[in-house]
Amino acid sequence: MTERRDFIKKSLLGGAGLAVAGMSTSAKSYARIKGANDRLQLAIIGIRGQGTNHINQFCKLKDSRNVQIKTLCDVDESVYAEKIKIVQERTGDKPGTAYDMRKVFEDQDIDAVSFATPNHWHALGTIWACQAGKHVYVEKPASHNVFEGRKMIEAARKYDKIVQVGFQNRSIKNVIEAMKFLHDGNIGDIYMARGLCYKPRNSFGIAKDSTPPSELHYDLWLGPAPYRAYNEKKGHYNWHWHWDTGNGDTGNQGPHQFDVARWGMNKNEHPVSVFSTGGIYGVSPTECSQETPNTQTSVFKYEDGKVLEFETRGRFTNGEGSLNTNIGNVFYGTDGYLELNGSTWKAYRQDEKEPFATSQKEKPQASESNVLAAPGGAEHYANFLDAIRDGKKETLTCDIREGYYSSALPLLANISYRLGRGLKFMGEYEKFANDTEADTLLTRPSRPPYVVPDQV
Repeated sequence: MTERRDFIKKSLLGGAGLAVAGMSTSAKSYARIKGANDRLQLAIIGIRGQGTNHINQFCKLKDSRNVQIKTLCDVDESVYAEKIKIVQERTGDKPGTAYDMRKVFEDQDIDAVSFATPNHWHALGTIWACQAGKHVYVEKPASHNVFEGRKMIEAARKYDKIVQVGFQNRSIKNVIEAMKFLHDGNIGDIYMARGLCYKPRNSFGIAKDSTPPSELHYDLWLGPAPYRAYNEKKGHYNWHWHWDTGNGDTGNQGPHQFDVARWGMNKNEHPVSVFSTGGIYGVSPTECSQETPNTQTSVFKYEDGKVLEFETRGRFTNGEGSLNTNIGNVFYGTDGYLELNGSTWKAYRQDEKEPFATSQKEKPQASESNVLAAPGGAEHYANFLDAIRDGKKETLTCDIREGYYSSALPLLANISYRLGRGLKFMGEYEKFANDTEADTLLTRPSRPPYVVPDQV
């Protein structure tokens, strides 16, 4: 599917959108971004959990990429002191704070933002940031639903902003090497890929609705999600396991391996069908408020008949293959197969018992000045900053378009799971075939003023 079909036919953007982009960025900010020796000012939005990793990784890049964390933004003010301390200890700088991301977007000195918010905020936050002239690094999955992901692409293109999705595998040397090995035909024609997400999780319990903590700006936390009373078991981190805010483990850890599977298969398109089934096992519904499945099997077929399988196991389980993989991928070709576990891989020819090719041993990172040396570290964040410097989305290892297509896979799987049946998908139109019930789950009701617009 070409850029023209994606972004002109669907959204009716085009040249006029680029003209708007020039007006959306202040001259002061634009000039600083274009200067290779000028410092980039960054805000991190969502500083719990993965947000702490964002803080640490961007701190590593202070000198090598001349970047400064200017603002930490989170709706929960109770975490400010701890996160400010991290930045101060690592860089000597004391960042400011904000609880409303809109204050960040109003700051003309901020060039870029990184989002580690709950999934339901990814799209609207990214769109607002692009409209305010900020470049964006956004965590996976790119969006909470399919409609919002398409709007993110439209916003990035209309306002001419760099938008990187946090699929860090795209910047890991050994994973890149494995993908090239596959694309060069070393195991023949790849007809099937598997993604594995085996992360046993225990019950997180249940609680009655209550009053939000005084430090938490709860209406802002909910944002685009439907209103519901505050419940501590549906809030911090546990939001992953409730449909209004999260996408389960298939849409949490899973997107990383969905991305690698699609990448290895060289599929730059949507599948034509999806079937997903599973359930919640080993966890009593009277003792836990979880809505998303902890065990889920999903199967996708592409137009050429090739298959992508994905398995989520949230209870006790074995690893798979010679690498005892729990989080990883397996690729099947007409001449052999390849196992990938993290950044380690082995390729086997036909039914031979010994691999005929393996990954190279990763060298330890020597210093923070060479951030591309270590797997899974700061290199993906560095790639984002490098793309801002040269002003080219092509520099990104995971532009929003790539991130969207990979994120759409678990989102489609969850729709099939929730409806309990297989679905036919028309990728060109991003709608299901004669299925209005399924189409309603491609988006969600709006909650003003936190509305993802039809026209960004």
